Amino acid sequence: MGGGGSTRRVTFEADENENITVVKGVRLSDSVIDRMKEPSSPSGRQHRSSSAVNDEELKKRIAEELALERARRDSEAQKRRLKQEQAYVRDEFGKILDRERISSNEHLTRAILRERAATEEERQKAQRFAKQLEEKDRELKKHDAYYKEQLARLEERYR
Repeated sequence: MGGGGSTRRVTFEADENENITVVKGVRLSDSVIDRMKEPSSPSGRQHRSSSAVNDEELKKRIAEELALERARRDSEAQKRRLKQEQAYVRDEFGKILDRERISSNEHLTRAILRERAATEEERQKAQRFAKQLEEKDRELKKHDAYYKEQLARLEERYR
């Protein structure tokens, strides 16, 4: 991510007031410069008198600060991308769920309509059978009456 060993070199210069100017187009805030000027441990290190040693230490601190800043920016960018991706995934899941819900509702509606049609067909069939049964019953009653009448005639004849 950039926090590891960076190979980018940063060149800088210090003017007569010990203000730091970064040459390769990298800007440093005043707070970063102030932190780089501070000793790295609070144990009260002595300031070295050699400007070459100070320059080397300052270069090291600038590189560390730049690496930390780059890592922080990369981390923030990655967090933003992650949030965007999560929102995208959430939206896609919502769309999929909506499609599934609609699809299942359509299947359910079709099944209900088929069931209603089958129920209506069964009801009509039952009505037809009931009419046929009533008709057969009337026919049987007619036959019964006819045969009773015939039986009564025969009994009268042979008495």
